[in-house]
Amino acid sequence: MSKPLGLYIHVPFCKQKCVYCDFYSLPRREDQMDAYVSALRAQLAEADFSGYEADTVYFGGGTPSYLGPRRLTALLEAASAACSIAPGAEITLEANPDSAGDPDALSALRQAGFNRVSLGMQSADDGELRAIGRVHTMAQVRASADAVRRAGFDNLSLDLIYGLPGQSLPRWRENLSAAAALCPEHLSCYGLKAEPGTPLYARRDTLPGDGAQADMYLETVDFLESRGYRQYEISNFAKPGRESRHNLKYWTLGEYAGFGPGAHSDFRGRRYAWARDLEAYLRGKPPLSEDQAMSPRDREAEWLMLSLRLVRGLDMAAWEERFRRPFAPFLPFLNRCEAAGYAAREEGRWRLTPRGFLVSNQIIGFLLDQNREE
Repeated sequence: MSKPLGLYIHVPFCKQKCVYCDFYSLPRREDQMDAYVSALRAQLAEADFSGYEADTVYFGGGTPSYLGPRRLTALLEAASAACSIAPGAEITLEANPDSAGDPDALSALRQAGFNRVSLGMQSADDGELRAIGRVHTMAQVRASADAVRRAGFDNLSLDLIYGLPGQSLPRWRENLSAAAALCPEHLSCYGLKAEPGTPLYARRDTLPGDGAQADMYLETVDFLESRGYRQYEISNFAKPGRESRHNLKYWTLGEYAGFGPGAHSDFRGRRYAWARDLEAYLRGKPPLSEDQAMSPRDREAEWLMLSLRLVRGLDMAAWEERFRRPFAPFLPFLNRCEAAGYAAREEGRWRLTPRGFLVSNQIIGFLLDQNREE
């Protein structure tokens, strides 16, 4: 029986680098797109997927929609030729509103097999969009969402960012309302972080403080729940049954194989990543920036950390069955978290509350330290 696998294909091209972005993305490299598609197809053809069947395929970036339907179709065909794609597989395309407004192009992608679109809305306010270097407008967001529906897609996700420069809670609430009005099946809502090395880092004092961001986060949880979106991960909300199946692989220790510079993998017992080096990739000799065989203790740490990102939380019986170690040593600390309103115990699981998610790094760090001492 074939093992399930997620395929990730990284597309590093974009029209303009956003001021907050620290992903591997390269503006103004359109002349290298065809060569890049050829290099990706070659790497996919050389991969060994024996014993696996892909039940999710995710095109991320960068701006994958910037490649256009011809190149994207060729890449999906290459992936299908290299690895068996399961019937009903979730096949996602990340898209920006400025390059995803053509219903004919989207229809071609739908016919090629794409069945989910993740649209980078980020904000409903044109001033906020300009402040973070986005090249689209809210009018283009609405036009793109409409084009996605007219092309036959019934699974639309929107990305939003809160904590933008000068953003207030009422304005964030307006962004949530505008996003919900587009009736997506899924929403990802991320707090803005000023990463060192990005242009935003020099302006980090213009961002709302931690307390204001916390208020925006709690508002997000309440607002989306009231409109039928169930939170299933710290930053992700979905209508019932519309959770991102691909991203759930990351959070449940499922296997995935990534292709393209900067892409990460957890495949055949190894975690590895391709170096952020487009030129080396185009030469057909992409180096690895990371390569690690995962030990049992590594997996324990990952399981603790990733499980607590999910609303369903830690399954005590699953821990003991998987790792052959008692869960009891964690209980005194988790009981204290429950008393403080940060965690809840339900049906053999421990999960973080919305308030607990706000301090999840500290909670997870304590549990990881405790696990190392056992």
